[in-house]
Amino acid sequence: MLFPTLDFALFFVAVFAVSWLLVRWRAPRHWFLIAASYFFYGYWDWRFCGLLLFASLTAWLAGLALDNTADPLRRKWITGLACSILLAVLGFFKYFGFFIESLRPILESVGFGRDMLLMQIVLPVGISFFTFQAISYVVDVHRGEVEARTSPGDLLLYVSFFPQLVAGPIVRASHFLPQLDRPPLVTRRMMIFGLVISLFGLVKKMVIANYLAADLVDKIFFDPSAFSSLELLVAVYGYAVQIYCDFSGYSDMAIGTAALLGYRFRPNFRQPYRSASLREFWRRWHISLSQWLRDYLYKPLGGSHHGTLNTYRNLILTMLLGGLWHGAAWTFVAWGLLHGVGLALERAVSRGREAASGAFTHALSVIFIFHVVCAGWILFRAANFATAADYFAGLTRLSVSGEAITGFSLLLIASSLAMQFAPEKLPFGITGMLSRRPLWLTAIVFALWLLVADWIAPPGTAPFIYFQF
Repeated sequence: MLFPTLDFALFFVAVFAVSWLLVRWRAPRHWFLIAASYFFYGYWDWRFCGLLLFASLTAWLAGLALDNTADPLRRKWITGLACSILLAVLGFFKYFGFFIESLRPILESVGFGRDMLLMQIVLPVGISFFTFQAISYVVDVHRGEVEARTSPGDLLLYVSFFPQLVAGPIVRASHFLPQLDRPPLVTRRMMIFGLVISLFGLVKKMVIANYLAADLVDKIFFDPSAFSSLELLVAVYGYAVQIYCDFSGYSDMAIGTAALLGYRFRPNFRQPYRSASLREFWRRWHISLSQWLRDYLYKPLGGSHHGTLNTYRNLILTMLLGGLWHGAAWTFVAWGLLHGVGLALERAVSRGREAASGAFTHALSVIFIFHVVCAGWILFRAANFATAADYFAGLTRLSVSGEAITGFSLLLIASSLAMQFAPEKLPFGITGMLSRRPLWLTAIVFALWLLVADWIAPPGTAPFIYFQF
């Protein structure tokens, strides 16, 4: 069930109405939202609802076990076992085929290629996101940052809550679980904010991301050798905008739908293409994943507290694993390596030096970092290294044919990049303005917003890019 569809609209209207009818009854409301979330997830493939339930109950049981022992060694074993189980399930579904294919040349060289196990494993939608949430709960209980929940319903709702279930943001237990302990309260301003941010996300996905994919990006990345360097350059800019609008659009809709149900999620994107460094980029791009990798991988590895070389190693290793999290392919590993090495080099260059100042220098830094990120997007989007190599080679041909580029695609790219420098509080400003207007006028604005978006958007509803992760 995709957000910008009639099916989801009907589903959400029903969930919205019933959940607010149950607002005075905490447990029935929570169990209703759990049932709705499992229906939402099972709409793709009901068989994987058991996997979602398994991850939730594993985290819940681990939390109870941690709550019943004070022995440090036993607590480490419980945490390690629970996280290992969760990661093993994730690894099997997401990486089994990748590792088998990677081992094929070695096994074939010693005569075992014909005996390899061949399995077609379907990747459950959103498995990385709900696995990471389950792991973060177990680790936070172990660290004493979150109290273990005795009610399984709290964990079932935390892990499965449908707005963020299949493509994030990754919600921390310390942020979401306390919201379950108090009655949800939605003001008129919060309702309008939920609608505003959801419609922002809808336009990003339906109009910008879908149009750029269909009109420009997909055909050029399919065969880069058939296009000029100008077309390749515009297409990688187009993909940078597409993936941002696709993923941040989903995050906006998740934040908005959660707000309409009375729950608050933190922002997941903050205009990342205005960044003047890779470090700043990762503070603005997919914030929930960046913070998860920082708190549950980079810091446990030692962070920046055990010498310069170890800090560089930890940065590179964290980003390598972050790249592998995005997909079971060596191109994703290379993408993670690019960012890891870039962060390490950036830290080495800036070590002991003051940051450069001045508007011109800052602008050059923003342009440079944007193109480093775009180079990474080529690896991220390319089907394999051969396609990526063709793409990079094509950029050096210095040919300027532009037959594949349309004026509307250029307009979408230019306007989307320009919006990276708009005031960060723009959605809140629109919310405040609409909150002071009569309800009938606000309703007309939202209706026109939706109709115009539907009119401009290309036909069909493409899946969100991050569903595959």
